[in-house]
Amino acid sequence: MGERLKDAQNTNAMLTTFNEVDMSQLMAMRNQYKDAFAAKHGVKLGFMSAFVKAAAAALQKQPIVNAVIDGSDIVYRDYVDISVAVASPTGLVVPVLRNVDGMSFADVEKTLGEYSARAKANTLTRDDMTGGTFTISNGGVFGSLFGTPILNPPQSAILGMHATNDRPVVVNGQIVIRPMMYVALTYDHRLIDGREGVTFLKAIKSAIEDPRSLLLDI
Repeated sequence: MGERLKDAQNTNAMLTTFNEVDMSQLMAMRNQYKDAFAAKHGVKLGFMSAFVKAAAAALQKQPIVNAVIDGSDIVYRDYVDISVAVASPTGLVVPVLRNVDGMSFADVEKTLGEYSARAKANTLTRDDMTGGTFTISNGGVFGSLFGTPILNPPQSAILGMHATNDRPVVVNGQIVIRPMMYVALTYDHRLIDGREGVTFLKAIKSAIEDPRSLLLDI
């Protein structure tokens, strides 16, 4: 894994763009429905499923972020397979959620739960970790406030999530306290230009700040 990440630094023209996300609406939705969700689906409703679905929607809107450079060609993928970093006894591993655009929140949470349990038991296979088109890494679970994720080759972009902390922000001209998260998108600048990278990250921000848009597919 370390060699692959070093190769990514040597091969790709990596650029990182940042934004901040107001987690208020997502947290309110989770608090309102977490008990009913767990009762129906047998799994807890976390925040990762929303970020996975938001990323899938953004990848469909910005297909260049889901693409990859192959020699002198640009290969566009008509599917969304998202690698999600999870902890294992030997370090982070990145099993792949396949065809995420067709998964529900419950599907994502169940699959992540299964992958997490298998990662801790060291039973993930190579097939489980092969073929992703995009990666999400959540350093926030370890308390990270801010960071620049490294590309997971041969993918062209990776989203870094971080810790959520109450901070003063200006809303409608008033200073209020909101739960805020910094997010980072590292991308291959050979393929993805700055406008596309920033637009992609803003699409994720907008979806998380109004999670109803994910349910309505808008």
